[in-house]
Amino acid sequence: MWAFSSPEMTVYAIQPGRGLEQAAAILGEEFDGFLVRDGWSVYRQFTQALHQTCLAHLLRRCREMIQVAGAGGAQFPRAIQTLLQSALDLRDRRDQGRISPHGLAVARGHLETGMDRVLQKRTRSPANRRLRNHMVRERDAVFTFLYCPGLEATNWRAEQAIRPMVVTRKVWGGNRTPNGARTQSILLSILQTCRQHQRPVVPLLVRLLCLPQPRVFDLTTQRRLSR
Repeated sequence: MWAFSSPEMTVYAIQPGRGLEQAAAILGEEFDGFLVRDGWSVYRQFTQALHQTCLAHLLRRCREMIQVAGAGGAQFPRAIQTLLQSALDLRDRRDQGRISPHGLAVARGHLETGMDRVLQKRTRSPANRRLRNHMVRERDAVFTFLYCPGLEATNWRAEQAIRPMVVTRKVWGGNRTPNGARTQSILLSILQTCRQHQRPVVPLLVRLLCLPQPRVFDLTTQRRLSR
């Protein structure tokens, strides 16, 4: 189950796999826009995209590790957590106009240097090594939002979009057959996109059902359908 969401639209796709082929079926392999995503390795294969890894996932992972680690083992995830939280605080200062462009660049540079320094440290804990290896892979996508005003630091939009699909999947909803899955993906994509634009969906569905020939509707325009 895939969910792709932007401020303008949401697209769902129930597909038979979790690989690049399935993701590219929606985005296209040459996708060169902003991609805010979790750490799933498939997303990194969109080499032309500008990536932002989800800081919420990383912060949650750090918190969970700190809770179960001893005093020594908690130092590494706590250092990562501090840097990530500082990055979010810096974003807030930028968005509120409380820091100059020069100050932003200097503070951003300190954060990046600090992250590189932490990732160079060796650790004995297997859990810390896994986190370190993950952060090294994601390093170039950690602070993208500090360079691009308006870019989200987390993939909360997709997380919110996928929740109703998770509930529907648990009660079937038609996605146990290929035709049912495709129908459900299309209908929910339309419903969610109309909801984002506060657009009444019933008139649209009526028109689609009554058309003698298939037609493409632009759901992102502000034009309202007549009843």
